[in-house]
Amino acid sequence: MNTTTLAQPAAKPLAGVLASLGLAALLPSLAISSANVALPTLATAFGASFAQTQWVVLAYLLATTTLIVGAGRLGDLIGKRRLLLAGIVLFTIASGLCALAPTLPLLIAARALQGVGAAAMMALTMAMVGAALPKAHTGRAMGLFGTMSAVGTALGPSLGGVLIGMLGWQAVFAVNLPLGLAAFVMAWRCLPADRGQGGAAGFDLPGTLWLALALAAYALAMTQHIGLLAAAAMGLLLFLRTEARAASPLMRLDRLRDPALSAALAMNALVSAVMMATLVVGPFHLSGALGLGAAAVGALMSIGPMVSAVSGVPAGRLVDRFGSRRMTQLGLAVMALGCALIALLPASLGAIAYVGPLALVTPGYALFQAANNTGVMADVAAEQRGVVAGLLTLSRNLGLITGASAVAAAFARGGLGLSFAIATGLLAIAVGLTRPRELQSREM
Repeated sequence: MNTTTLAQPAAKPLAGVLASLGLAALLPSLAISSANVALPTLATAFGASFAQTQWVVLAYLLATTTLIVGAGRLGDLIGKRRLLLAGIVLFTIASGLCALAPTLPLLIAARALQGVGAAAMMALTMAMVGAALPKAHTGRAMGLFGTMSAVGTALGPSLGGVLIGMLGWQAVFAVNLPLGLAAFVMAWRCLPADRGQGGAAGFDLPGTLWLALALAAYALAMTQHIGLLAAAAMGLLLFLRTEARAASPLMRLDRLRDPALSAALAMNALVSAVMMATLVVGPFHLSGALGLGAAAVGALMSIGPMVSAVSGVPAGRLVDRFGSRRMTQLGLAVMALGCALIALLPASLGAIAYVGPLALVTPGYALFQAANNTGVMADVAAEQRGVVAGLLTLSRNLGLITGASAVAAAFARGGLGLSFAIATGLLAIAVGLTRPRELQSREM
């Protein structure tokens, strides 16, 4: 479809813009969480091992992680709305291919294609905020994105379970067809047209490929084989060398020397690693140490995403009212308190010793995400919003991948107490990163 030849609606109501961006933010998280619950069924359906079926999840994560920055930069060049619409179309078509896949390798390939579309959606929903919304509503939009991501994470397992039970594993992927169509129609009708973009002639393909290689090697090193860290380091060096010489680099390296941006990206990675602790360690603690059944574990684990979903939009309003720096610090402090309580409360208190403090961690996370993302995106030039949004999402994904490996190792060695003592320490480091003078000056 040629998106440049059709007439654009004259009015872009705030509610329509928020709704369209929110749905586009929901689908990528729903696609990952709903697929997780299908893995045992897929193993049976295809006669595959758990390690083989894991690639249904891993292929999607690798595609989104390796291409997110490139997708953001390409949106800056050819138009954010245009590429967001293309990403939704690709995501939707790939979802249909997943549902029709006759073999596991073809399903994995379709999931990788779905991840490519999701990378554009994840980067450009955030990047569209500056173009589509007044600056005074930036925090509200970031809070909404956090809410929709949490809703997708919480809804995915239960929705996936129901769909598999009623219609089979194919329904987990087919459900994205009507949702993707709705997302496309809403984005087409509600988002403002791109203005002033040229073409992709200046796109830094070599830099994108080297960065993708480095990120893929790192992700696989954390999840599959630690020896790939050497390949990740080599890919990173080649990427930096390419960027230093490129006429139109994927990202300007001097941006990474900006203390405010570097601190925000580092905080995002640290906090994401902590949140992965709740997702990885929680089920093992509740089922192993406390002896709870699968249904009880699932219900208790859904409390965190539900609290985060409810608190996302109010968190964004707080950021709009009180500023990004103070709300970043408050969110981190609340998270640190919750993690410290999990580490210190006696196991004799039962599930409440874990779930109670978790009800502090998740709204703290929602507040941090809204504040940190707002602080970063508020003053970014229009031609750089895509790549900066991609960097934010990349730092989150790298934190999740690293946290899954590091926190699992800590839990295996020292149990729940050690895992969340480390998490508390990571949050203390993040609080320290809010101190640079440049970051303090970034108020809404």
